Amino acid sequence: MVASAEPTPGTDPTPGTDTTPGPDTTPGTDPTPTPGPAPAPAPAPNPDTVIAFFDIDNTLVRGATVYLVGLGAWRLKLLRFRDVASFVWQQARFISVGENMKHTATARNRALQLIAGHTEQELRELGEEVYRRQITARLWPEVVEAAEDHLRRGHEVWLLSATAEIVAETIAGQLGFTGARATRFETRDGVFTGRLDGPMVHAEVKARVAGGIARERGARLDDCWAYSDSGNDLPLLGAVGHPVAVNPDAALRVEADRRRWPVMALRRDRTAARAAGRAARKKRQA
Repeated sequence: MVASAEPTPGTDPTPGTDTTPGPDTTPGTDPTPTPGPAPAPAPAPNPDTVIAFFDIDNTLVRGATVYLVGLGAWRLKLLRFRDVASFVWQQARFISVGENMKHTATARNRALQLIAGHTEQELRELGEEVYRRQITARLWPEVVEAAEDHLRRGHEVWLLSATAEIVAETIAGQLGFTGARATRFETRDGVFTGRLDGPMVHAEVKARVAGGIARERGARLDDCWAYSDSGNDLPLLGAVGHPVAVNPDAALRVEADRRRWPVMALRRDRTAARAAGRAARKKRQA
């Protein structure tokens, strides 16, 4: 008598037998699983895409913009005179000895406290006023010309800075640059909370941001340029194929000499700076 092929109730099926129900083969159904959306591929490197990255404080602008914003906030009655005196002292020190992260962090933290409760629109208006009344007279004409030369050659020009992104975007927009990436402040329903939204765009973070922009735009960092005054930006300068030191501090001067990087040694010229500001305004109005 031939044994039944069905397993005895309560026993395991024959080893190697798959008892998992098969796909639904009811007419009108598709047993093939629906794939999820494929991730967008990164753009292929484009030899025609070249980006010039510019630091802002003491590179494009003489001094630190956070202190200039502090003066603007005082004019709008957002600051007390005591706070303004502190900002002015820190601005003078920044110009004379270069970037000091302890002082910059102090100013940043004070700025965060000051903007808490204010709206994005208020800060944009403050940034535009500070640009008009303070920044245009402090632009380094030679650096503005270098950026405009990149634009004439078909390059993109991006500002990278630890300053507030809204302020950096204002400067980029006024000068006709491609864009800006800088430190973001957290908002809730359009109102600043007094906290950062992510890290400061500084040192290694700035280099990572530049790499991200290059990937987004399909550029090779070896073809890109970077301009900065500070040894804190060595990660950025070392990441691109064409680094330029602008009025370098001591640490950057040593490294620029060692690596034979070009150096832009600038001197203060109020007349030329005002002319650069007027030219930028005329370009914007054209």
